[in-house]
Amino acid sequence: MVNDPAWIQHIGDRNINTIADAEKYLEKKIIPSYQELGFGFYIVRLKKEKTPIGMCGLVKRNWMQYVDIGYAFLPNFRGKGYALEAGKATIKHAKENLQISKLAAITSVNNNKSSKLLERLGLEFDRLITHPDEAEKCKLYLEK
Repeated sequence: MVNDPAWIQHIGDRNINTIADAEKYLEKKIIPSYQELGFGFYIVRLKKEKTPIGMCGLVKRNWMQYVDIGYAFLPNFRGKGYALEAGKATIKHAKENLQISKLAAITSVNNNKSSKLLERLGLEFDRLITHPDEAEKCKLYLEK
């Protein structure tokens, strides 16, 4: 999924090209969030078949004030409502189980589908910001 052209365009190239790269990425970027904060990205599966179709979850970026909700789905499962369903469940989990009072989200400036989804999830555009490791601006959304 991290090498899908849409991922690279809207999220960024993580330079994961081998199993070893993937393992190192999980060990350094994904697993520590669960260990330190008790949350991270969750796999999204189809209910009946249990087929993995994407991920949705929470990340606390050290350069952002609020916990960030994020998601990504495999190409065949985009535009079918799965991201909305997973996003709602993730927000509910954040509020009810993790007591996170306010969420944020970021998306690339040209990712209109993601912007619309964030608005449907109850976030609203706040301003353009620059990710510390990137030159391009991104859109910051905050819960209303």
